[in-house]
Amino acid sequence: MSYQNKQISYNKYLILLFISSILLTACSSLKKTKTDNNSMQNINLTEAPVAKKVKEELSIHNDTRIDNYFWMRLSDEQKMAENPDEQTKDVVNYLNAENDYKEAKLAHLKDFRASLFEELKGRIKETDQSVPYKENGYFYYSRYEEGKNYPIYCRKKESLENEEIVLLNVNELAEGYSYYSVGGRIVSPNNKIMAYGVDTLSRRIYTLRFKNLETGELLADEIPNTTSWVAWANDNETIFYTLKEEGTLRSYKIMRHKLGKPISEDVEIFHEKDAQYGVYASRSKSGEYIMLGCYSTLASETHFLSADNPTGEFQVIEPRVPAGEKHEYSVQHYGDYFYISTNLDAENFKLVKAPIDKPSKENWEEIIPHRTDVLLSDFDVFKNHLVLNERVKGVTELRIIPWDKPENEHYIQFEDESHLIYSSVNREFDTPILRFGYTSLTTPNSVYDYEMNDREKTLLKQQEVISDTFFPENYKSKRVYATAKDGTKVPISIVYHKDTPIDGTAPCLQYAYGSYGSSTEPYFSSVRLSLLDRGFVYAIAHIRGGSEMGRQWYENGKMFKKMNTFTDFIDCSEFLINNKYAANNKLFAMGGSAGGLLMGAIINIKPELYRGVVAAVPFVDVISTMLDESIPLTTGEFNEWGNPKIKEQYDYIKTYSPYDNVAAQNYPNMLVTTGYHDSQVQYWEPAKWVAKLREFKTDDNLLLLHTNMEFGHSGASGRFDALKETALEYAFFFDLIGIKN
Repeated sequence: MSYQNKQISYNKYLILLFISSILLTACSSLKKTKTDNNSMQNINLTEAPVAKKVKEELSIHNDTRIDNYFWMRLSDEQKMAENPDEQTKDVVNYLNAENDYKEAKLAHLKDFRASLFEELKGRIKETDQSVPYKENGYFYYSRYEEGKNYPIYCRKKESLENEEIVLLNVNELAEGYSYYSVGGRIVSPNNKIMAYGVDTLSRRIYTLRFKNLETGELLADEIPNTTSWVAWANDNETIFYTLKEEGTLRSYKIMRHKLGKPISEDVEIFHEKDAQYGVYASRSKSGEYIMLGCYSTLASETHFLSADNPTGEFQVIEPRVPAGEKHEYSVQHYGDYFYISTNLDAENFKLVKAPIDKPSKENWEEIIPHRTDVLLSDFDVFKNHLVLNERVKGVTELRIIPWDKPENEHYIQFEDESHLIYSSVNREFDTPILRFGYTSLTTPNSVYDYEMNDREKTLLKQQEVISDTFFPENYKSKRVYATAKDGTKVPISIVYHKDTPIDGTAPCLQYAYGSYGSSTEPYFSSVRLSLLDRGFVYAIAHIRGGSEMGRQWYENGKMFKKMNTFTDFIDCSEFLINNKYAANNKLFAMGGSAGGLLMGAIINIKPELYRGVVAAVPFVDVISTMLDESIPLTTGEFNEWGNPKIKEQYDYIKTYSPYDNVAAQNYPNMLVTTGYHDSQVQYWEPAKWVAKLREFKTDDNLLLLHTNMEFGHSGASGRFDALKETALEYAFFFDLIGIKN
């Protein structure tokens, strides 16, 4: 599963809630029954592992499901124990057996995988640097050195000609760790202290550290169990940070900490007791306010406090709506007003402003009205301009509006019919320059400065693809529309090499996500060239469940309309075959996390369409997960999937939950990936699913489970290590149709 922000101001998208699992708390609806003592069978690597079966009856609403692989769930305590118990040994033995079987079945691809990895890695410019952005008198950037996995974060004072100051060299920090991730990196208003978070377990649970940027020394302050994000008060000593709840690891408390004081003296500012909400703290772009936000799938609430008065009382802008009702809003400060993006009586959001001393909705003044055909995705404020991120007919656009002459508004223009344009890092308020990014399926990611008065854009950097064969003009992209069973037109973004025949003979990889309102953007990928240069067509299905075509696109792909997500994907598959973008025996599908749920659903519904499927970290055991409120990402997602404790919602989820709908039928060739320390989709979901598929499937097609025993949901932390799994996935596809190099 994943979780997308619905218009939260401190970031364009809510940081995915990557959190760790705990031991499943037994509930009254789960009844343990007798045990089948079958142990692991078929240890011969030429034969698929067979997991033991332990019958578990899961009963609710007078309905009983039998789960023979429920025993695979382990708690964090079991996984981390120095002396593992028998259950832990059984689970690890099974996962290792599956890994060994996968390697045995793919042994003939060992050299090909290695060469693919080098090919993917070879397109990356190893010595590289990001475009510097200016904030509070300093230019900040990151750079990579040849052969190094991790970034080096740097800054220069006032001018790019001045001496480089290294803030963090993550390569040095990561020595001795198999996983190392740095988050936050937020500098105090006086530029002297940087707060940052460190995760060494691949669970997105960070420990806050503080570095004196003048002396290079680490402060003694160290705060565990955080999100890594902080908001600095103007005294340069006080920070507000977010704690994660034990067990569920929900972001649930805002704390105030003063540097140099023990964390035992930290003050609880806000405790979110509603399990469907999370919280965050941020600092307004103006630097004048600390913003405290609460968010759920349907609603949000924002509080504010003067950054000059960190011990003061927060004030609410607009209280949250009652449970079950909808109202999301995000806030930015400008002058005497708060500017608010809101979906109150505006499904696709509108923009209003409110006086700071009277910010509640009774005093809202409309600035940008609601439009049924345009989604207001985000906005940014500058001294002289308002910038809107909009989605028009499924394509992102940037709209520039001068405050003093709104009639002179305009859009930044590009020619690609399917592209992604986005507001980038814009920390400065008093500037006519907008930093934005642009990419398309054939255009590498490009960073521009845009002079909003003169309407002149300057290309600062375009992603360099290290290749003698890559030329954008060698690739074609287009946007087509499939017709869903209910008549809805579903967009598909397509890219292929100009020499690939579109005559029904080409292999095609179809990708989608389709959940949480998260839109799958048509961006460039140098990795994808390994598919295109071997004759693959690549297709992104913009299915319902995302927000590509507006907020209604999301609403029509969740809860009791979730089945639209799956049938849209299948309808897109049939369109690709019928319109000769894909050979009818060479169509492949891929999705991850909630997109892995999509993969599980489509192979239950229409398995014969697909030659092969990669399901990455797939969320497939929907009912059991959503019944267990003790684990992460359950209560906060009842309004996405439904609450199976409610019979009507249970019955609907059961119609599509991949694990519960495995049947005695043929399935396509499959590669399933997971991480042993995954805190977002716990490893046991894909592991159980593979075991059950092995039990039921009636074909001889490949079914492989790849478990990374060291990492979690996002895989490896280094920029090169993650390419090894991509090489595995691509080699799996290529081998199925006889591509050997």
